[in-house]
Amino acid sequence: MTPVLSSCSAQAGNAELYFKAENFQTTGSFKLRGAMAKLTSLPPDRPLITASSGNHGIACSHAARICGHNLTVVLPETVAQSKLAKIKNLGTEVILHGAESGLAEVHARQLADSGQFVYVSPYNDTEVIAGQGTIALELLEQLPHIDNIFVAMGGGGLISGIGSVLKAFLPQCRIIGVSATNSAALAASMAAGKVVETQHLDTLADGIAGGIDKGSITLALASEVIDRVVHCSEEEIVVALNSLAWSEKQIVEGAAALALAGYFATKEDYAGQVNVVLLCGANFDKEALLAAIATN
Repeated sequence: MTPVLSSCSAQAGNAELYFKAENFQTTGSFKLRGAMAKLTSLPPDRPLITASSGNHGIACSHAARICGHNLTVVLPETVAQSKLAKIKNLGTEVILHGAESGLAEVHARQLADSGQFVYVSPYNDTEVIAGQGTIALELLEQLPHIDNIFVAMGGGGLISGIGSVLKAFLPQCRIIGVSATNSAALAASMAAGKVVETQHLDTLADGIAGGIDKGSITLALASEVIDRVVHCSEEEIVVALNSLAWSEKQIVEGAAALALAGYFATKEDYAGQVNVVLLCGANFDKEALLAAIATN
């Protein structure tokens, strides 16, 4: 169980603001939950392959060592070097392919279709989604009441899992999805009512960057549970990174700061309410993070 931390920042205003600290996970992000849920369901006698922007690859590599699986991870050529090093240090076979995680995912699926591997999706999988949903089960034990939760949107596995649990047990809780303007595939697909291709620009929130599967189960789930989508710029992510580093004393990755940026952009709407920001991870690129928080 990861802790819930009360904000010590004056920027919370007259609202209650809490952080669910998935940055304290063993592998540095929430992805370990879904990876363990999936790999413990698979026999160890078949080689596995997955695609990742980094965090899912680290989590699956950790889970594979525990469960005894042979694992290959396909990563985009732009993967943060710190994440690449962690995966390699866990003894995982690595393939670099494409400029973003969506292209890496296509390549991984092609290799799986050849019959060499069993494919493990980072998000488009019921067991992975259920694993991420354990975050919400913990929150229900840790906080007596939640009005709103802010979650960064990537492929949709995280927000679908959390949202499905909270809507079942706490239906009045609002699920706020926060999308990076520079890579907003899920938000665009929700608006279109189908999976659409979008442009993917560089973003500090690299953990949520990239496209989603055509026919992904997360689109319907996310559309069902998300109450509001907030779009945030790179400048807003930088402000949130600085607030977390200097006011909250939390060093996190850009995708975690994206969730806080969504809260900052809308906090007047939720004054006097209990708000939770999900800090999804802390596997940051050191140079990029130093450049961002040096702007304070």
